[in-house]
Amino acid sequence: MVNLWVKGAFERRRYMNLVVQRARHPQIRDYIHYAVFGLLPFIQKGMVERAAVIFFNTDSIPVERFVFKLAVNLSYGSKVEEADLEFSLRSFLIKLSVSESLTKVLPRDYRWEITAYFRSLPKASANKDVEQWIPTDTRQWEQPPLLIPIKSMSSKPLCVHLYIEHPSLSKPKPQSGEV
Repeated sequence: MVNLWVKGAFERRRYMNLVVQRARHPQIRDYIHYAVFGLLPFIQKGMVERAAVIFFNTDSIPVERFVFKLAVNLSYGSKVEEADLEFSLRSFLIKLSVSESLTKVLPRDYRWEITAYFRSLPKASANKDVEQWIPTDTRQWEQPPLLIPIKSMSSKPLCVHLYIEHPSLSKPKPQSGEV
């Protein structure tokens, strides 16, 4: 897990002719890079249902999740070129950059991690990339979360839905016999 960034930890850069945020610290940049590229073989095989950036409070309880729900059309195989997805990705990144107003301001001592949710678990002996991923016991919220849709991107080879999850504001309903 990575400690939450502090002001100035990210800088504005251009990617696909858009302004995006990039980590300044090499270890944070490496963590993000290796997590994303470590998932790539599993995404290409359609094994990843969703990936999330989860923010935790000091008690290791999730307080906010950025969830990327993925659907890959496996019939495309490795025939997809970046140029084919560029228009869709650009609009996705634009929406992502303006979604800051929908997020919570989190204290400096919170931390975050990148988590992947697999449709089925890959066999460790079949792929050395599997060894990089550690099963997690991420706590779930007691009530269904409050979902805030951010952006959906739909193209023939790839569909991505981004939404933010916050803990539900409603109290758990008492079980029968409870007061």
